[in-house]
Amino acid sequence: MSQTLNFIPGAFMRSFFKAGTLLALILVAGPVQAAVKIQEVSSEKGVEAWLVEDHSLPIITMQFSFDSGAAQDPDGKAGLANLMTGLFDEGAGDLDSDAFQTKMEELGAEMSFNASSDAISGQVRMLSENSDEVLDLVRLAVTSPRFDIDPVERIRSQIAVGIRADERNPSKQGGEALAKALYGDHPYARSTEGTLETLASITPEDLKAFHKRVFGRSNLTIGVVGDIDAERLAAVLDTVFGALPEEAELQVVEDIEPKLGQEVRVDYPLPQTTLRLVYPGIERDDPEFFSAYLMNQILGGGVFSSRLFQEVREKRGLAYGASSYLMSRDHAQSLAIQTATSSEKADETLAVMEEVIAGLRDEGPTQEELDTAKTYVIGSYAINNLDSSTAIARTLVGLQEDDLGVDYIERRADLINAVTLDDVKEAATRLLTQKPALLVVGPAKQGGE
Repeated sequence: MSQTLNFIPGAFMRSFFKAGTLLALILVAGPVQAAVKIQEVSSEKGVEAWLVEDHSLPIITMQFSFDSGAAQDPDGKAGLANLMTGLFDEGAGDLDSDAFQTKMEELGAEMSFNASSDAISGQVRMLSENSDEVLDLVRLAVTSPRFDIDPVERIRSQIAVGIRADERNPSKQGGEALAKALYGDHPYARSTEGTLETLASITPEDLKAFHKRVFGRSNLTIGVVGDIDAERLAAVLDTVFGALPEEAELQVVEDIEPKLGQEVRVDYPLPQTTLRLVYPGIERDDPEFFSAYLMNQILGGGVFSSRLFQEVREKRGLAYGASSYLMSRDHAQSLAIQTATSSEKADETLAVMEEVIAGLRDEGPTQEELDTAKTYVIGSYAINNLDSSTAIARTLVGLQEDDLGVDYIERRADLINAVTLDDVKEAATRLLTQKPALLVVGPAKQGGE
């Protein structure tokens, strides 16, 4: 099954090194609309992927994601998933770290991994002529990582440097304090990187056991873009991922409602105060999602056109900017509003933000605001999600993870245009009525206030 969609390609350049020779490949930029097919591909072992074929250049990009992430870190081992993602290209199978990375460089390939709270993702870009050899390295990295002690200690040390730097970063400390207040003892309260203590406790055996537990074909999502057809991709899926266990052994992570209605203060002797308000969010599969999405666009997601930006920055000059965003995670949703202002203007800025929020909640948007938001949200999708092979592959994975369907991009504009003024007002009432959590990062109040 396939679905045709339109996108506007953007320009980007990548240089690949092969046996010391520089090969520069440039994707052609321009306003010309290109028709692209999304194909659903399934292998003999049942590994599934979405594919966009593009034979105009000899490049293949593969994005994949395992539904696991830092929320799966065992108690006392926070940072395990993050540490593991730094080690997949540090030796696998019969290749130690130096041999693995030398081979990747010789083949002109790029490979990276990342851990979020809910997922462990990987990406590889390769020349199609070298793809058999590169994909074999991907197979080794995904199925047979070595976790040798020297690379483990080196990557651990690099992460520890970042954790120590974060201890002196007021914004990072504020975010961590807010997460603990919102989520208590839930895994979302933990830093993805862990602490110095938990990071130090992780052993190669922990890494091997974690990898064996959370990597399976059942929690794998794949998007592929480039110079490969469906028949070959079906074979590749089994070659690269077929040796993984059919089922991952994931621990249950409970859904949680953030604990709102509280104030969290992180005192730092700074000339600037950061303010963040957290309201309830909305599930991605909620029928009112686009009503909430457009409401957020009008409130603070639209940046220059948003009410928060206009009132806080343009009219009063209280901050360089003020914004809002919806955060949809596997087990919790929220809407966050934030700005940073001079410390003596913090109370005034907060009052203005609360006034803007109340106005949208009580009165709803104007038709002009809604029309502007719709135009931007529809028009920016291709630029933000379909302007390169990497972006398209990432989008293919995201659409599958959210179970939006292969025809979602074609349906998206109609879903947005169907939203009415009353729909947006109802979303504002739904999300902006409850007393929010408030984070204040800045100098302590004087006089015991």
